[in-house]
Amino acid sequence: MAPKRLRLTAPDDANQLRNAADYEAQLDALQLRLVQIQQAAMRSRERGIVVLEGWDAAGKGGLIRRLNARLDPRFVKVIPIAEPKPDEQGRHYLYRFWQGLPLPGTITVFDRSWYGRVLVERVEKLIPPSAWKRAYDEINAFEAMLVDDGIRLVKLFLHISAEEQIRRFKDRMETPHKRWKLTMSDLRNLERRGEYQRAIDDMFAHCHTRRAPWDVIASDYKWWSRCQAMSRIVAVLGKGLSIEPAPADPKLARQLKSLRKKIRARKK
Repeated sequence: MAPKRLRLTAPDDANQLRNAADYEAQLDALQLRLVQIQQAAMRSRERGIVVLEGWDAAGKGGLIRRLNARLDPRFVKVIPIAEPKPDEQGRHYLYRFWQGLPLPGTITVFDRSWYGRVLVERVEKLIPPSAWKRAYDEINAFEAMLVDDGIRLVKLFLHISAEEQIRRFKDRMETPHKRWKLTMSDLRNLERRGEYQRAIDDMFAHCHTRRAPWDVIASDYKWWSRCQAMSRIVAVLGKGLSIEPAPADPKLARQLKSLRKKIRARKK
């Protein structure tokens, strides 16, 4: 049975946290649970993928920083996706994503993803219509292979209103340490927001599947967005995992006890 069809709707004013203490408490609890999930995944050699898509300035970077804040960086990789590198051009568009798939016991976060094929490449007319129309089935087959191979897949779309997007662009322009984030391509994309909206709706219509569903995160309010997104990541990556700490290895305990005795004897 196919999941209920997704569509973008205006973020609701109720979807926010107004109390900083509540936000910090929720965030702290979610970050701790992610640490427990990561450690459990390392023991069981589980693999996870988090796909982040959304409007420019929707908060993907802020979410990634808080997602990784307490995780062991050796076992999580963030891959920012921009235009293909020279050695990637001319190859199948999924090639570079295969290179970033997680190793056993690790998590990969894709900051933008293979969905660029049916979003930016479609809207900017970088490929013919036949290519992006064919990509829906290719993406579904790709994701089905990942899930069938045991990878836990989370797909999040961070949605903000046009008014909030403009406000964040203005804030970036007026804040010196944020100016690097704002580019002419961001403004061009804003002008073409209607075209992107149609492409996003088509993406949901074709690629919101039972095995690899999308979650739309209302993101006009950053505190709410971060907690909702991390809650979904926790739910998918942690499903069925035992987060109880691993029991101490009796052999290690005996060896450690023996070494302590030897070291104490040398000091005498």
